Amino acid sequence: MAEQAKSGTKAKSTFREYAEALIVALALAMFIRTFFVQAFKIPSGSMLQTLQIGDHLLVNKLLYGIRVPVVGTRFLSFFEPEEGDIIVFVYPEDRDKDFIKRIVGTPGDVIEIRKKQLFRNGKQVDRSDEPYAQYTKGVEPGVRDNFGPVTVPEGHVFVMGDNRDHSFDSRFWGFVPYEDIKGKAFIIYWSWDGEDTWVRWERLGNLVR
Repeated sequence: MAEQAKSGTKAKSTFREYAEALIVALALAMFIRTFFVQAFKIPSGSMLQTLQIGDHLLVNKLLYGIRVPVVGTRFLSFFEPEEGDIIVFVYPEDRDKDFIKRIVGTPGDVIEIRKKQLFRNGKQVDRSDEPYAQYTKGVEPGVRDNFGPVTVPEGHVFVMGDNRDHSFDSRFWGFVPYEDIKGKAFIIYWSWDGEDTWVRWERLGNLVR
């Protein structure tokens, strides 16, 4: 009887150890996901060709400062969002969704689109300075082709998708406040073609630029 009791106590002790280890691991994972790094999957073609549908990214959540969940405020900010950064942020029209776009305007910048061409502070941005920008012929002219000018307010950024003719971005719903920026995309850790589930080995480990 004593041996059986001892065996049962040992089994309970082992179960408790595994349970505690699992709880600690989950808590640590949640902490890292909340404040440091988060995974993000590309669901649409708005960032082609820079990002492909089926790319899985890691997002640096610490770069622009620690963001307090729900409240959205930040502290310990290390860098300000800059032109050219690819960011993940809370979609302004549905706060349960995250979007990913590229910053093309920072506070004080005057942004305008004329016949698909981006102008910043009255100066045309040469397309050689935006080699990632993609345009598609045959799209009906509209707000994507002609927009602004608008001035980016303090504490906000103006974002656009690299696939300029097929991106739902700041041209439609306005600026992104700093407090809604979750982080900067920095590396592709996995990628596959959703239709054929074929792994794109050449994209694994690529930095996001």
